[in-house]
Amino acid sequence: MRMKNFKNLRLALGMLGIFSALLVAGPAASAKDDDTIKVGVLHSLSGTMAISETSLKDVVLMLIEEQNAKGGVLGKKLEAVVVDPASNWPLFAEKARELIAVHDVDVVFGCWTSVSRKSVLPVFEELNGLLFYPVQYEGEESSYNVFYTGAAPNQQAIPAVEYLMSEDGGGAKKWVLLGTDYVYPRTTNKILRYFLEEQGVKDSDIMEEYTPFGHSDYQTIVANIKKFAAGSPTAVVSTINGDSNVPFYKELAAQGIKAEDIPVVAFSVGEEELRGMDAEPLVGHLAAWNYFQSIENPTNAAFIKQWKKFTGDEDRVTNDPMEAHVIGFDMWVQAVEQAGTTNVDAVRQAMGGQTVESPSGYKITMDAKNHHLHKPVVIGEITEDGQFDIVWQTDGPIRAEAWSPHIPDSASKIADWTYPWVCGNCTEAKFQTLPGVSAQ
Repeated sequence: MRMKNFKNLRLALGMLGIFSALLVAGPAASAKDDDTIKVGVLHSLSGTMAISETSLKDVVLMLIEEQNAKGGVLGKKLEAVVVDPASNWPLFAEKARELIAVHDVDVVFGCWTSVSRKSVLPVFEELNGLLFYPVQYEGEESSYNVFYTGAAPNQQAIPAVEYLMSEDGGGAKKWVLLGTDYVYPRTTNKILRYFLEEQGVKDSDIMEEYTPFGHSDYQTIVANIKKFAAGSPTAVVSTINGDSNVPFYKELAAQGIKAEDIPVVAFSVGEEELRGMDAEPLVGHLAAWNYFQSIENPTNAAFIKQWKKFTGDEDRVTNDPMEAHVIGFDMWVQAVEQAGTTNVDAVRQAMGGQTVESPSGYKITMDAKNHHLHKPVVIGEITEDGQFDIVWQTDGPIRAEAWSPHIPDSASKIADWTYPWVCGNCTEAKFQTLPGVSAQ
């Protein structure tokens, strides 16, 4: 009886919270005067990141078209508002403000790099916008205004390194941490360094190197990798982003480095990036994601068919961040219909616990506390046709760790955005500290 009363009390509090949010937001936010619901699309369509982000824009447009064919949401048609931040990080913030303050969008799907996400985050928190971020990232963040539908480090980076350490993965003893010079690679590699040290790897057995966005000359770096790897099993963990992946993999082939010699596991190379490369010299190198096009199940088959029909191009491929947008979009639609409004506060409350059947073949859940998804981890080998053979995967989805337990300063932090959340300044209050636990 007590449990039933407690549940009823929580339900009443939740409904009161949504009602209060609607009162505070006012009628303009909860019910617009026109017959459309505006969906912002914030992806680079030019510049170094266009190779990766253009397909994300396209998949959102496909999802909007599909939803409108079903009758829209709440009886209204969805209208896409597409902007091009052009791989320019300050411009991301300007375009985010434009979407929310000028175009009055109800939700935004966007960003790829962490520097672009960091750029827009203050805007979404200031204006109480809602961002769905679809790409794997470094963690160390959880925002009231963001739903993270890509992988956290414990859903990609850590499992990939564990695989390469294993007998099946080659038993690597030395590690090359190679990335583009910005927050995602540097923070991910900081986590990996702590993790490798925990596994007994000496600092002298870790090589760490960064290159700027758009870098194209990897001759010296690849030569140094060959020299560093001499005499011991070595693996490369690549957090290179954007079009720099093309010259990097070309240089590996030019210097005769094959996967059986020095395997490379990439966190930002998928089917879309491989479309612009000669995949034959890359056969056997790895990527760690939560989804690959080559996964066989009815949901994925339908997704691939829909994508090729929408684009009118049989050569277009699907990839992990696209699947993340599918998951996020479907969850947002469910949350809006559950809340009966596009009001951000109400939708945010309804998002916690949403589940969808994903193309990965798993039922995916949105964590109400940290705004991250519970996702599977899948490692694939590059094949000659630019696809991936799956060599390892988890038994089921695992819960994202927004704050890494491997970084001493982060080990005591948790994210908890479940209602009711009392926050005097949510721009600053990104985490709570576990009672009785102090950061080392």
